[in-house]
Amino acid sequence: MPCAFPLHFLRCIFCLLNKEFFFFFFFFLVLVSSSSSSSSSSSSSSSSAPVSPVSSVDSESAEMREISRFHAGEYLPAVGLHVHCYHNLMVDLTPDAWKRVRAARGVIDRVLERGEVVYGINTGFGAFSHVIIPPDKLSELQENLIRSHACGVGKRLPVHRARMLFALRLNVLARGRSGIDPDTLSHLLKAFNLGLVAEVPEQGSVGASGDLAPLAHLALAFLGEGNMWHPRQQQWLPASDVLRDYGMQPRKLGAKEGLALINGTQFITSLTTEALLRAENLLCVADVCAALSTEALLGTQTAFRPLIHHERPHRGQLVCAKRVWILLNDSEIAESHRNCGKVQDSYSLRCVPQVHGVVHDTIQFVRGILETEINSATDNPMIFGESEEIISGGNFHGEYPAKAADFLAIGVHELANISERRVERLVNASLSGLPSFLVADGGVNSGFMMIHVTAAALTSENKTLVHPASSDTISTSSAQEDHVSMGAWAARKVLRVVENTERVLAIELLAACQGLTHRLPLKPSRALQAVYELVRSRVAPLTTDRYMGPDLNAATELVKSGAVWAAVKPFLRAYDKPLDGVDSV
Repeated sequence: MPCAFPLHFLRCIFCLLNKEFFFFFFFFLVLVSSSSSSSSSSSSSSSSAPVSPVSSVDSESAEMREISRFHAGEYLPAVGLHVHCYHNLMVDLTPDAWKRVRAARGVIDRVLERGEVVYGINTGFGAFSHVIIPPDKLSELQENLIRSHACGVGKRLPVHRARMLFALRLNVLARGRSGIDPDTLSHLLKAFNLGLVAEVPEQGSVGASGDLAPLAHLALAFLGEGNMWHPRQQQWLPASDVLRDYGMQPRKLGAKEGLALINGTQFITSLTTEALLRAENLLCVADVCAALSTEALLGTQTAFRPLIHHERPHRGQLVCAKRVWILLNDSEIAESHRNCGKVQDSYSLRCVPQVHGVVHDTIQFVRGILETEINSATDNPMIFGESEEIISGGNFHGEYPAKAADFLAIGVHELANISERRVERLVNASLSGLPSFLVADGGVNSGFMMIHVTAAALTSENKTLVHPASSDTISTSSAQEDHVSMGAWAARKVLRVVENTERVLAIELLAACQGLTHRLPLKPSRALQAVYELVRSRVAPLTTDRYMGPDLNAATELVKSGAVWAAVKPFLRAYDKPLDGVDSV
């Protein structure tokens, strides 16, 4: 992509899944889910940055090697943003970026010197855009803009999400189209590098004229108002106190600076970027779980042979088919029923490449939108220092990332949909040939009966929550802003869809491994045996009923951390050669 990212990342130690996908074109079933439960409002539990949900996935990926070579002024991928905010890395601007920032500020200064009237610089905002503001009121105008727009409600963003929001806003400012004073930008960069971030409620944005309320809260703390995260004390405190403790003063804003801080789609984009990265991990875990279930259910490998998928050559379908084919190779269990006379399996096994494959392609489509958005200027008006122009437009409108969030939610939810169906087959003795609910002495023991109900509940919750937020709009600001994206709600919901799906796949992981226990002494393929042993290192087989909450939590952590995918990577690398013409897994 042509956009350059002007923030300097001193080091990047994160990784991204090593896979390729194409374009997604979905019917407008588009659906998403409610605010992520990890955005807890309690000042301690929700505030400290958690372990990265995809921290150990594919740590030797080609993309990671590219990220490690980034220098100031280069393009920022989604994973780079994620690394920066989880690992508290430092940010600076390239000399070229500072040059653009100074040039844009110079345009504003000359407008004021000439006494010209320009929207956002010396006029009111929105429905008050016709009101001309005198020079002695310009600072008050900008600071009042922040105060009046900081009216969000609901749970606060946890620290790592607030940092992602902050980092994206810094990136916009560093593009040199906002007109921010270089001294103000230096002030914000210092705060970011100290780990300071404002308290930002998650509700209140309609996603056009940008994410005004969340970004106003982000800016408010730097006026010395509202609350701010105190890194040393690990709690939220009055912003003025936190700034003082770190040797900083509240910032006075000049002309255009308030508007420069709040016009854009960074709330939508930052939350959806987290959902994207977690979804990329989920794609791979879903393929592993499908292979485990296929083994436990005595399914056939034949349907995954890449040769047949070349006759319907969607990229994601090809990659998924090859991956599952490899995972099922050299299995004692498969050999034990090779001549059983069974011709084909149910759709939830046989059609995994077709169902998981379109999720792969959807993710790639969404990734393209988000990485363009991450590296875009979303201000209004935009300042072009090189041509001395100030141009009003609509780059703040959130329709692109809103649609991306809705598309992503639909795709991820389908992983839960088909996973829950595989769990049903595992616990249903008439379908699996395994003990009812995967436990001996059924009746006395209920086994996996209710944990399947949990999977069904989460999947059904997703079905409601994946309704497309971006299909809605509502007129605001006296009909000046008469079409909005509702992208903030879309972004909050997709995180919940991802979270629910992580848990559904964790349930399938437990159920499939329990099924494999009942197939002993026969073993699955070596790759899947590695996953089985990983799970058994955390969760013992279920021999009699017990409280399964800790089991589910442990399995969910294995899913989220990337450990499941990491367990099979060596085996996939061993087959890293073309198979029936497919060259990547």
